[in-house]
Amino acid sequence: MKKLLLLLIVASFVMPTTSSAQRKTNPKQLTPRRAAPVIPSNSREATLRNQLSNALRMAQGGQYESAANSLFSLSRRSELADERPQIKYILGTMLIELKMYQTAAFQFVDVIRTKHPKYSKMAIEKLSIVADSLGDDTILNYAISRVDLNDFPANLKDMIHFRLGEIKLRNREFGQAAELFGRVSYGSSYYFQALYNKGLAELEANQPALAIGTFNKMLDARRKAPVTDTNRVAAQIGLARALYQKQDWEASIEAYSQVPRDTIMWHDAIFEQSWAMLRAARFRSALSNFQTLHSAYYEDFYMPESLLLRSIVYLYICKYDEMEKVLSLFEKTYGPVRTRIGDFLKTTTEASAFYAEVEKAHFMKTTDKSANLRLPYIVLRHVLDQGDVKRSMHYIEKLNQERSRVEANSSFRASPLGQYALKILSNRSRNAKFAVGDMAKAHLLNMRVELRDLYEQAGFIRYEMITGRKESIKKKIAGKDIGTEQIDEKVDRQFYIQNGYEYYPFKGEYWLDEVGNYHYLGKQSCE
Repeated sequence: MKKLLLLLIVASFVMPTTSSAQRKTNPKQLTPRRAAPVIPSNSREATLRNQLSNALRMAQGGQYESAANSLFSLSRRSELADERPQIKYILGTMLIELKMYQTAAFQFVDVIRTKHPKYSKMAIEKLSIVADSLGDDTILNYAISRVDLNDFPANLKDMIHFRLGEIKLRNREFGQAAELFGRVSYGSSYYFQALYNKGLAELEANQPALAIGTFNKMLDARRKAPVTDTNRVAAQIGLARALYQKQDWEASIEAYSQVPRDTIMWHDAIFEQSWAMLRAARFRSALSNFQTLHSAYYEDFYMPESLLLRSIVYLYICKYDEMEKVLSLFEKTYGPVRTRIGDFLKTTTEASAFYAEVEKAHFMKTTDKSANLRLPYIVLRHVLDQGDVKRSMHYIEKLNQERSRVEANSSFRASPLGQYALKILSNRSRNAKFAVGDMAKAHLLNMRVELRDLYEQAGFIRYEMITGRKESIKKKIAGKDIGTEQIDEKVDRQFYIQNGYEYYPFKGEYWLDEVGNYHYLGKQSCE
């Protein structure tokens, strides 16, 4: 702030001056008829100069709102066209102080468009900071496209490299993304997120060995952090995914098991670990996970694939009756979901209608109140969890916060600057909501295709189940079926108690403190 005030103090607004001879009025130039009084130009210039000086003093004294209002009025004066880049730049800095980032962004964009040799470059730096605060890629792209990265000051380069890496990652330019994330220096507030994203880019580039090294580096840096630390947990699940991609099933299973239960990533870790267990032929362990995944506590999660995976595990151990139950549950749960998605897509074309559904689901998610949804909540919750939607909803929330600041101040709201700000925020919010609507539509189309493919797979799995049943019946008739008593048939409660377990038969009741601790004790029925 001291740097800013110094800039404001030394800033000078040079007004055109007139000689004493020029200031004299020629009586012959006056018309004989009575006319409205004309204010001499030098008087107007003196008034404007005083207003600019007052605006600087108000800014220096921390009167940001008054200074902003004054500068906004002055920026519209044609007499100050030459000084407009400087006025708008300082206006933008005042708006940043007022936490009106979106409104400030428009001032900096206007300055950049003037191509002023001094203030355009300074405005680009400020615009990049504003874009980072808002999480708006559009503004950031605009700022970065107009300057060489090497021209940014050192204190902004970490942020620029991180944001550029995010853009490259979304554009599937994985090598460039990893290189940009790698430039973020240790100690930066972006460092750990950049390290995690670097690992993701390496995985997407099919370089699991590099990703394992990146995630281990991140874990080593967070060893002393609490076990539920977000960066530590993200590194742990990233390492597990890298090991899975490397097809090191056992190491992957162990890495997934290190993800703490009291974190938001635990549910995903349990599901992904189940795939590793299937690949490692640890069928009982996988079924133990499904007991948790399909408990009542996760009924709002969209995970059709997990039901088919569970049916495949039952197929491997020849539990055809259980397969039938799981496949029926899949059809009962996701058949209506598929139908409602299809109907919604057929009858809805406007982006605003798609956003309205997402907004209602977001309201339910944050306030836990009911709403009249046209789509199942599990579908909309899944859409809300997508990265692009999540970022855009965050941006809309930032706009809402800025609007609230304007509306909370009645005098500022009534001012020309306040009205201008509300107009900007309204337009940006509307456009952002349209963008979210388009994103939601794209995700719903993908979900419809996914469910269609999963239904085809369910048909193949059911065919394998019927074939397996036929073979089992043939063997039973021929007297070659598996015996009714197996090794673990005689294992009683005491065996599990001695090994540190609380043992009791599961009868359909789920307890929150037991979720994640279920162990499947069924036996396989294959010969």
